[in-house]
Amino acid sequence: MEESSKNLYMVEIAGLPMKLRSSHDEETVKQLAAMVDEKVKEALDIGKNVSFQNALLLASLHIAEELIILKRTALGELDRIESRTQQLLTDLEDSPVARIRLDN
Repeated sequence: MEESSKNLYMVEIAGLPMKLRSSHDEETVKQLAAMVDEKVKEALDIGKNVSFQNALLLASLHIAEELIILKRTALGELDRIESRTQQLLTDLEDSPVARIRLDN
């Protein structure tokens, strides 16, 4: 995507202001920043010995974990829907009504 089509946003993550260039709309950028901010703060709250760098890594791992679980869940659901759809198609093809229509 072209750099010129990206907007510049000011966000704050764990008290650290930063400029972020994104092609997403402002609301999406706010949601992304809020999610990362929340995860970093959770990681920092684990203990006084957690460095900011480790908090960032822990936050990244938590977000990656959520993403992987969501992907697995979505793929499992898609597989279940596909299997059910195939079964319904087979049932329709094997139904007496379908055989009558095919014979005509």
